[in-house]
Amino acid sequence: MELSNLTNTPGARSRRKRVGRGCSSGMGKTSTRGHKGQAARKGHKHKLQFEGGQMPLVRRLPKRGFNNAAFAVKAFGVNVAELEKRFEAGAEISLASLAKAGLTDNKRPKVKILGTGELTKKFTVKVPCSASARAKIEKAGGTVA
Repeated sequence: MELSNLTNTPGARSRRKRVGRGCSSGMGKTSTRGHKGQAARKGHKHKLQFEGGQMPLVRRLPKRGFNNAAFAVKAFGVNVAELEKRFEAGAEISLASLAKAGLTDNKRPKVKILGTGELTKKFTVKVPCSASARAKIEKAGGTVA
């Protein structure tokens, strides 16, 4: 197969609708807009929830409760397998050392060590850990501050 003999799947591309090109085109006269009314006028655009001036459903329904999802700060997870790969034995693991090793993104200020993977090296960890990560670090002879 070469670039010169590539073709589209039948029906993948359709022609542009040319409105207002005479009655025989099937899209003449009112140009598919119907007769009169708001939608027939030029510049007609309305928002998705717009209901023709009626109070929209979104505003009619009562609002209750509070959802913290928009404000919650989610931690960036780093697995112990990554620590095994990127750090020497006896290294001190802090937020700065994780950033230097490229294990954090700069969007989230929180970091948490997670317990996925195996750990054989001894580390001093000064970052929050999950229970399984803490167990693996301590089993390998490291400490969690």
